[in-house]
Amino acid sequence: MATKKVIAICQAGGQFVTNKDGLLVYTNGDAYAIDIDHDTSLSDFRSELAENFGFSWETMNLKYFLPGNRKTLITISKDKDFKRMVSFSADAPNVEVFVLPEESKAMIVSNMPTSRSSRTTASEAVVPVVSAGDIVMGDDNDDDITTNDFQIDMEAVMPEVTSPLPCDFLLTDEKQQHIKPAQQWENTITGVDQRFSSFTEFRDALHKYSIAHGFTYKYKKNDSHRVSVKCKAPGCPWRIAASRLSTTQLICIKKMNTRHTCERAVVKAGYRATRGWVGSIIKEKLKAFPDYKPKDIAEDIKREYGIQLNYSQAWRAKEIAREQLQGSYKEAYTQLPFFCEKIKETNPGSVARFVTKEDSSFHRLFVSFYASICGFRQGSRPLLFLDTAVLNSKYQGVMLVATAPDAEDGVFPVAFAVVDTESEENWVWFLENLKSALADSRRITFVADFQNGLKNALPLVYGNEHHHHAYCLRHLAEKLNKDLKAQFSHEARRFMLNDFYAAAYATRPEGYYLSLESIKSISPDAYAWVMESEPHRWANALFQGER
Repeated sequence: MATKKVIAICQAGGQFVTNKDGLLVYTNGDAYAIDIDHDTSLSDFRSELAENFGFSWETMNLKYFLPGNRKTLITISKDKDFKRMVSFSADAPNVEVFVLPEESKAMIVSNMPTSRSSRTTASEAVVPVVSAGDIVMGDDNDDDITTNDFQIDMEAVMPEVTSPLPCDFLLTDEKQQHIKPAQQWENTITGVDQRFSSFTEFRDALHKYSIAHGFTYKYKKNDSHRVSVKCKAPGCPWRIAASRLSTTQLICIKKMNTRHTCERAVVKAGYRATRGWVGSIIKEKLKAFPDYKPKDIAEDIKREYGIQLNYSQAWRAKEIAREQLQGSYKEAYTQLPFFCEKIKETNPGSVARFVTKEDSSFHRLFVSFYASICGFRQGSRPLLFLDTAVLNSKYQGVMLVATAPDAEDGVFPVAFAVVDTESEENWVWFLENLKSALADSRRITFVADFQNGLKNALPLVYGNEHHHHAYCLRHLAEKLNKDLKAQFSHEARRFMLNDFYAAAYATRPEGYYLSLESIKSISPDAYAWVMESEPHRWANALFQGER
């Protein structure tokens, strides 16, 4: 099956302009259109661009915007990045790709107004919104306080030199590709009289500025009236101070010494970034690509910003970004009573029940929508599959699920519950709510495992006369294979499992017993295991209920 084509509008030779809304617009360049899909390789794409634009294949730098975000440029440096771009743009008519030679970079020109209430620089308008809220503060004597807990690898972004170096150092072409996104922040701090709407905005700008210029800083003062910061390197004269502009809510830079005398060794050893900062950086990517893996996050941050993260740091940053997009787990749990009421209000006839523990913490949630209830009563056989799924969220838990087969043997959801653990008590509670919601007089067959309390819970709720309990054949076969693994070879177990399935699917007793004899000829112990597994609950020839 052919994959959907995406039109890549490739542009080169122009410059980026920041419009009055803070969005990047590319102007005065040449354009070329290419059809791409998941089968297109990055090398073929680069080759065609090099041929049309006259750039060297090896030095070409490719960037694009995520859908709906024209403030952050995303770098394409490997096939995985290219495939992601195609995936992100699958629902869009086209995607813009900007071709930049490594030896030069597109200029960014600001069209933002510099009014009294908005005196910010162009680079502030073209980078992701980040937060310096996690920055740790210290006093003048605390030389070990840094701005955070992720270590930047400055060797990856700076050439080796031994002489003192100001912050506006030059990068070699080979190293420059790693820090280009950060270079957009070089002018977030412009000097004395620059104004900001809040101290948070000023701290954010300072945080970006320090990343772009490769130095660490510490707070001398940091309160609701003034912020005073100095370079962390001993003896370095770089300073900046900002305070509230009299009779206004604006924050103004009052003093700034722009000179750095710190040596490279100090810069290389010190820069740290926050989890919140990294989370804000990856938020847009995570929104477009929910399966964004921590390993890929660490690789992208290292390549684009020169910051080295380990797996756990990248994972925590992803959780922060997820919380920024979806809200916190704690907040979501507090909304459950409201959620249940809205289900019943907007879906009359639905069942939604929420139970708390004695300390008012979450205990159990049951939901069955009216459409599911009616669908099971009127359009499904009296057959339900019960299963569980472990919830790997912050607060853990288990989801209990009841589904029915539809007319095409697909999965038709009937009800679900979220509980703290899989136990007989929780299964009884779930089945009681399920029985009450369905109010079905038919004798229902339940296909389910026989462990973790379910075997006892079914007769407690439905009684032996009003239900049939069929074992899940797959789970039973997995248990048989596991129990016999130490005694028999792989080939012998394969034969026994084939005979076991043949016995289960046989429609007449003769076929069932013939398959059992085949198992017995291989191993009397395996035969005994099968006979003790209650065949009347899984063999078609013996089962009394509907299946």
